[in-house]
Amino acid sequence: MNDPGKRKVGSVEYSAAGRDYFAKRGLRRYAGVWSLWALGVGAVISGDFFGWNFGLGVGGFGGLALATVIIALMYVGICYSIAEMSPALPHTGGAYSFGRTALGPWGGFITGLAENIEYVLTPAVIVVGIGGYVGAVFNSIFGLDIPAPIWWLIFYAVFVGINVIGVEATFKFSVVITIMALAILLVFWIGAIPHFSWDLALNIDPVGGNSRFLPFGWTGIAQALPFAIWFYLAIEQLPLAAEESRDPQRDMPKALLWGILTLIIASVLTLFLNAGIAPGAAEVGESNEPLFLAFTTIFGSGIGAPLLALVAVAGLVASFHTIIYAYGRNIFSLSRSGYFPKWLSVTLPTRKTPYAALITGAVMGYCVALLIEFGEDWFGADVPVGAVLLNMAVFGAVIAYVMQMVAFVQLRRRFPAIERPYVSPLGNPGAIIAGLIAFATLCFLFLNPDYRVGVYGCAVWFAAGLLYFAFIARKKLVYSPEEDFAVKHSTPPDA
Repeated sequence: MNDPGKRKVGSVEYSAAGRDYFAKRGLRRYAGVWSLWALGVGAVISGDFFGWNFGLGVGGFGGLALATVIIALMYVGICYSIAEMSPALPHTGGAYSFGRTALGPWGGFITGLAENIEYVLTPAVIVVGIGGYVGAVFNSIFGLDIPAPIWWLIFYAVFVGINVIGVEATFKFSVVITIMALAILLVFWIGAIPHFSWDLALNIDPVGGNSRFLPFGWTGIAQALPFAIWFYLAIEQLPLAAEESRDPQRDMPKALLWGILTLIIASVLTLFLNAGIAPGAAEVGESNEPLFLAFTTIFGSGIGAPLLALVAVAGLVASFHTIIYAYGRNIFSLSRSGYFPKWLSVTLPTRKTPYAALITGAVMGYCVALLIEFGEDWFGADVPVGAVLLNMAVFGAVIAYVMQMVAFVQLRRRFPAIERPYVSPLGNPGAIIAGLIAFATLCFLFLNPDYRVGVYGCAVWFAAGLLYFAFIARKKLVYSPEEDFAVKHSTPPDA
């Protein structure tokens, strides 16, 4: 090669990067096990406040309940597998680093790009829910009808700002807001028990001779799978905090497994009690603020219910805040390694936060939400923007899940000797079952024509990313920690 600073390894080329390059892209260690637990649970907890309920509209109570069981099994397999991989590969790239080591640069990029779609779009879904709750409360109390996109902009600005301030502020806020969200759900669960009614949970009229438990038949289970994912989506982001964790080998498995247990308990209680309380599953399944409806039933329609619903925004904020963290680290790690433009990985000199990645991800998510909000000719006036975005985020997530489960099996096969501080008791069978469920969910995303255009849009995003890597980024990679580990441990080099 003519350029002595470049090295060709297989199908990719690495450029030399000096100490100054990484000095401008440093992170700071801070998080312990409870900070990581809060980051994982907080990232997901909004799923109990908003998003899951759209599954009632396509699957009915029974369809969504059975879908939730299937998806819970998938996430148990995923969490145990990641609990093994993350301490063995403790890099901030997370899923991308697993795929890179096990499957080469293309496998790493596909995994990282899929996760990028998931994490950029998930805050957009959540901020739509925040706008619904806050808008309903302000309208109820003050008679103010502020357009939803204004609320979205305000919340993006505030919480990107908190993430830019520093990792200490990010994790401290995550712990506080996650505990607050769980406390709000506990108030709801206790208050809803006396009001629960099977008649309300099963009040969706069946079609085609189906039962009230499965009003849309067995296909309703398949169509409800993407919405059941919302009870658990983003728990897998925890490995992105590996380089900001004080002891990732010890703390990461604990945080992942305690986190998924917390979320399974919450999902069961929320599904039953929110669907089975007035006004019932039919209306709850179409609402942007399902918990607000429940609080109105429990506490009446006076000022108490709107105030509690405003407090309930804490659950949405917990996920919004923590997944902003996730897309920031995802973009940072892919950029630091050269897969994305390198300027996206620059961090603030003193605070060590990837401000460029955080701001860029926010702009992308906000623009997609606006596109869908005002694209009625594409999506139809009656299709909820949150539901469309949710399916788009799930598209990226399930591709990332399939790739990570393949990586898990490959890592065990190709690198049996690397140190594994934690070993999954589910082994390869757990990863294979989780991967198959994720692949089936990817296929089922195309069943509902109302959301299909959004999924096609994600497919275009994905294809554009692959073309960018093939023609540009493939020749500009950098020996980041993820890349260095993968190349050194490949015999012969698989890059």
